[in-house]
Order: sequence, then structure tokens, then C-alpha cells
Amino acid sequence: MSKSQPHLKLNDGIEMPVLGLGVYLSPSDLTASAVRSAIESGYQLIDTAAAYGNEQQVGDGIATSGAKRDQLFVTTKLWIADHGYEQALRSFDASMAKLRLDYLDLYLVHWPTPSAWDATVAAWRALEKLLADGRVRAIGVCNFTEKHLQALAATSNVVPAVNQIELHPLFNQASLRAANARLGIITQAWSPIGGTLTNHPRDPNNVTRLLDHPALARLAEKLGRSPAQVVLRWQIQNGVSAIPKSVHPERIAANIAIFDFELSAEDMAVINALDTGRRNGPDPDQFDMPFLKARQAAAKK
Repeated sequence: MSKSQPHLKLNDGIEMPVLGLGVYLSPSDLTASAVRSAIESGYQLIDTAAAYGNEQQVGDGIATSGAKRDQLFVTTKLWIADHGYEQALRSFDASMAKLRLDYLDLYLVHWPTPSAWDATVAAWRALEKLLADGRVRAIGVCNFTEKHLQALAATSNVVPAVNQIELHPLFNQASLRAANARLGIITQAWSPIGGTLTNHPRDPNNVTRLLDHPALARLAEKLGRSPAQVVLRWQIQNGVSAIPKSVHPERIAANIAIFDFELSAEDMAVINALDTGRRNGPDPDQFDMPFLKARQAAAKK
């Protein structure tokens, strides 16, 4: 695989690009072109999920990009409705049919679902089989806390290669990052540049988006970079893989243009100090099918 950007070595020996394109909430009619734009801009890592409903379009973008398969690192995820051993294997086959790939680079359990933990464990065993059979190159998890990782370790044979979690300067998860590192697990950030802070109390500076924070604006002006580039550079210098999402070619290109500058220790400290300890997404200890159905019902009212 070409190394036009830094790679991280996973605990099974394979290498993963440190930065990729995420496609969560990417509209179906724009996803394929976003994937092509990303590959043209030098991205090798493309991250999707069964729950996103756009695996087919990701496959279209890959197929029409002209990229060789071994130049790409493709991730998708198992949805909670498909936990269980046989269900997980069927879901993997369905994802692969949509992506139209012969093998997958990384397959992730999307959520731990503690209220149905036995099914989560059974799903993980299915992922272990896919790894042993060579259908995936690495397996991992998303949104697992240290407690979930310990519970999984007690009943499994393979340590996750990656734990993809909500991680941005306002929720920097320092403790979980350290736990991942102790276990030999790479931390990967979803929502790496923060998004809209819909679940947060009003910031003293009336900030509703991380990228509007005055501290980031000052750093961006000093460095001659955008706030998003500053935050992504913070992620990389923390040893974190990041998957920013966009369907706009200019933003996709800007997000990967972060390997020609560095943040100083003082810059890193400024960003570290923004942590609020509050997550913006769902709590992994509560996320399960009943929670999801209740949230969907509330959204319809």
C-alpha cells in the first residue's frame, strides 16, 4: 500500500492510514462522488457502516475511482439489530455484496449493547471467524468503554485492533485513549471535529460548534490554517486515527492537508483545555434497540 500519509500499525501487524473519509449521513446521491473526491485527494481509508444506508454508493465510488484495491483501506460496521453469530455472518455478506469487494480491511461492531451482551459476544465470535477465514484483515469495535473492553476480553480470543469512539476537543476521552493504548488498541475518532453541540449547555462564549470556538480561531489564525485542520492535526499528534466526513470536494481536500505542519506543546495544551467531559452522541451504556426505538419515536412527535 502506498504511504502518501502516515499509517498506524494495528495489533495484528497490518497498517491503517491515519486519516480517512467518513460517510455518516452522507446523502446517497452524493456519497459516490465524495468517495471519488477523497481518493483523488489522497485518501486511502474509507469508513462506512451498514446502518448508514450508503454502502452501495461507497462501492460505486470505489469502483469508479480507478484506485487499485490494495491501495485502499475499507471499513464497515455491524449494526446492533444483527448481533448474534449467524446474524452477524449474514450481515457481513450483505455488506460485502453492496460494497462489491472480495475482502474487507476492517470490520467493526458498531455498538456494545450491554442490555444484550451475550448477543454482542456472539457477534464478536463471528468477527473472529471472518478474520480466521481471511475475509477481513482486522476486526474491532466502536463505542466500547474500558468496561466493555474488559468484558469482551474475558470471553474472546482476539483483542480488537481498533476502538472507534466519539472524540473531539470538547470530549477528548483521555482515560479511554489510555486504556485502548494499554490493550494495544488503536483509537479512532468519529465526529473528530466536533459537529454541532446539540446536547451541550450554552457555552459561555455562545459556541454551538466546536469550530467556532475563539481559542481555535486564534490558533488557526496564528498557524494560517482552518480550525478544522487544527483540530485534525491535534487528533493525529495524539496518536488518534480520524475519519472526518464531508461531501464537499474542497473540504475533503483541506481535511487531508494536515501533514505539513505541527502543533507545539503549547498549542496542544490550549486544545486539551477545551475538554468538557460531556459527550454529544449517545451513551454506550444506554444504546440498544429499545433506546433506539424510543429515540426514533420521540423524533417523530
